Order: sequence, then structure tokens, then C-alpha cells
Amino acid sequence: MKFLIAGLGNPGLEYADTRHNIGFGVVDLVAEKQECKFVNSRYAHVAEFRFRGKTVFMIKPTTYMNLSGKAINYWLQAENIAKENLLVITDDLALPYGTIRLRSKGSDGGHNGLKSITESLASSEYCRMRFGIGNEFGKGKQVDYVLGKWTEEEMKIMPERLSVSLEIVKSFVGHGITKTMNDFNNK
Repeated sequence: MKFLIAGLGNPGLEYADTRHNIGFGVVDLVAEKQECKFVNSRYAHVAEFRFRGKTVFMIKPTTYMNLSGKAINYWLQAENIAKENLLVITDDLALPYGTIRLRSKGSDGGHNGLKSITESLASSEYCRMRFGIGNEFGKGKQVDYVLGKWTEEEMKIMPERLSVSLEIVKSFVGHGITKTMNDFNNK
């Protein structure tokens, strides 16, 4: 059985450690803990490891956020991975900072990365982990906020939130979305 964990973000040093790239941050931690490395491949940086007898591919799309669906659709097809074994990890302005929500399907909520994935898969029925980044910005400052670096206060609780995210990925691969939602939503 194969899984695809897609951390969303934008490639390039100018986007490193920004709120919009939290998906990259989560899969980077998973790769570190699983002792695997990302390599540049078609449409994405790709890492692979085995967990509980299952093959897990992780990608960081190099297509930029707004075209994430192209990379995800390609890797699902290239590795013959069932859509129900896809977990997309993304930032979410609608959730308070550090709040993590899992869903087995849903709308894009105005998120361009999720919109691209929904269009590419012709379906909104795919699992997603939304990492709350809050919405502490003034009128007209959303782009600056989303593409901004984490504050010192946010960084203080980031290690614990990333640790929870790691456990969510492992639970998703090991137990599936329903048990993972039951165990981790609202925590």
C-alpha cells in the first residue's frame, strides 16, 4: 500500500519559513525523523520511506502554491496511489494560530493551493490537514501576512505544533483518516 503526503508551500529561499510554507515545514520534520532526504524530481522535491510496511512518498511541489494540483495529480498517477491515501498539509487563515484540523473532504475555503488540487483531481474528496496561521493582519495586508515570517511568539510553540503534526502524519498512514480525525481534531 502506498501513501502520498503533500506539504504545500512555495519553492525558493524568499519563501522559506513563511506562514504559507507550513506544509513544507511539516514534511521536512517527517523526513528528518524518518531519516530520508528530499530529491529534486518532476514537479516536486520528493522523499520516500517505509512506515508499518507501507511506502510513503512525500512531496514539496515546485509548481508554486497556485499550481499544487499539477504536482499532486502527477505523483498520484506516477506511483499509482489511491486518492484516499493522499494527505495534503496546508496553512489556514481561518484557524487560530497552531490549531490543527483534519478533514476527509471539503471546500477550498478560498485557498488557492486547495483550489488547484480540487481542479486537478476533479474532486474535493481528498484528506487535508489544515494548520492554523491566524489572521492577525490589517486591511489589505493578507498577502504580506501569509508570506511573512513567523513571530517570536509563534516560534515558541512551533516545535510542539510540529510534533503533533508529525504524529498526525504517522497516524494517517498507520490508521487512516477517521481514527486520525477522532484522535487529533480539537487537540
